[in-house]
Amino acid sequence: MLSADAGGEKAVAKINTYKYDEATQGAEGRRGLVNVIIQTIIRRRSFKMRVFGKVFLVLTCVSLLLLAVYGPATAAPAKAGKKGKTVATKPTTDETWSKPNAVFEANKMGDMTGWDPATWVNPTGDVIKIAIFWPHSGPGAFNGDMAWLCTTFAAYDINKRGGLMVDGKKKKIALYKADTMSKPDQAKKIAERMVLQEKVNFIVGTSGSNMMKIANEVGNKYKVITQNIGALADELQDATNFGRYSFYILCQDYSFGRDMAEGFKMGLKEFYPDAQIVGEDYHKLFLTDFAPYLTKIRASGAEVVWTGDWHPDAGNLLKQSRAMGMMIPFANLFMDEPNSLVEVGIEGTKGLVNIKHFEKAGPAFTNPAVAKYYKAWNTEWKKWKTPPFNTVTFTWPWGTFGSWSQQFYWLLSVIERAKSTDPEKIIKVWEGDTYQYVNGRLIKMRACDHKAIQGFRVGEYVPPAEQKQSMNMPPYYWFNNASSVGPSWDIPADKVLPWMDPKLDRCKGKNLMGD
Repeated sequence: MLSADAGGEKAVAKINTYKYDEATQGAEGRRGLVNVIIQTIIRRRSFKMRVFGKVFLVLTCVSLLLLAVYGPATAAPAKAGKKGKTVATKPTTDETWSKPNAVFEANKMGDMTGWDPATWVNPTGDVIKIAIFWPHSGPGAFNGDMAWLCTTFAAYDINKRGGLMVDGKKKKIALYKADTMSKPDQAKKIAERMVLQEKVNFIVGTSGSNMMKIANEVGNKYKVITQNIGALADELQDATNFGRYSFYILCQDYSFGRDMAEGFKMGLKEFYPDAQIVGEDYHKLFLTDFAPYLTKIRASGAEVVWTGDWHPDAGNLLKQSRAMGMMIPFANLFMDEPNSLVEVGIEGTKGLVNIKHFEKAGPAFTNPAVAKYYKAWNTEWKKWKTPPFNTVTFTWPWGTFGSWSQQFYWLLSVIERAKSTDPEKIIKVWEGDTYQYVNGRLIKMRACDHKAIQGFRVGEYVPPAEQKQSMNMPPYYWFNNASSVGPSWDIPADKVLPWMDPKLDRCKGKNLMGD
């Protein structure tokens, strides 16, 4: 928790940030992210002064689970600044820090009429088999729903186009639910079943770094490519656990747990040395009663709550705080699940500060391609009858849905360019590859450790009338009954480069861009 005095108003910040090797420039990335987030917090109009006093830090130890991210688009940017100022940049339609080898082209999308994740049916014949390695049952099943939603969207599109040209002929995509149940023993069993019995060509996952580690081990053992788009622990691709057949695609620099607490404190010391850390707290996963922690937050006289919790913990934390009459703002990574936001309402969600990896700062719809992508998804969503997919959570292909679906498209693009499902040919194309998302965001595979390099966005939640800053097409708001993104800021990729293990021989002599 993070407590501060600002003009007599109180808040708490619950902070998870990311691990970096201090001997590398990675430390700059950690401090840069902390700088943007805190500047966003203190610029909020509810603060009467732009100073921080005491800082109370509450951290959530969630090193064993996935990071599910939700949320719509971004809004007005801030200018880049010097030390102690925001490091955000003016947004452009497309990023230019790396030259993409492939670009998502919305004008080539197939007819998405009929896409419904609840009624997915695999094509028959000679197909490309992909295991969707997630919890599809148990307490983390909602995250499996999200993964199924995103992967069926991309697969439906590709299949409508006739498939991918592989081994000299067009092959469609077949998806298999590989249910980890969030249990290590089950995860290993289902991963091996997918490889040995279903004969999948790829494993895509997942919720929980411990689960992804199991998938990587199975993939390396049987030489099957694993694509990690959901688990963020640095250890997955360190010197001990690195495998040529496992690709760490979603490698955010603000991972979870105690290491991330240390990272935040380093950044705080760099930019706000007068802030005082007065305490740290950690709670177990899938907690149902946050009252003891919220009571401590209230007693601390804190000012902002910054949490790394994901669903369902994030939603429960927000709802229970409001039920206790605590209207302090949360700065967060994943406290943006729409059903929870709507339940809390406009006033209860106003002032949330949120980080995203798909969105870019500025209006969401900057070109016809983004609008087409949005409408292809949203038009079909309106027809769905089966829960949970027919709920407001699944309305837009933004946030986690944007990131996961576009990363899955990246995998399919690599397969198409390799013209093969052979792991060695896939690796040859993917290592060092740069892909451009539909909204112009770039993501690059760092060849030496298979971690992804990309920028991020910080956004502030505002009432419906102000959401038109980001939702720049009718109805000009994301929610009419909850606050959502208004002002936002881009964090450049070179400010948040992922940690690189100096003990990994493949990376020796490389800078954090992989050069």
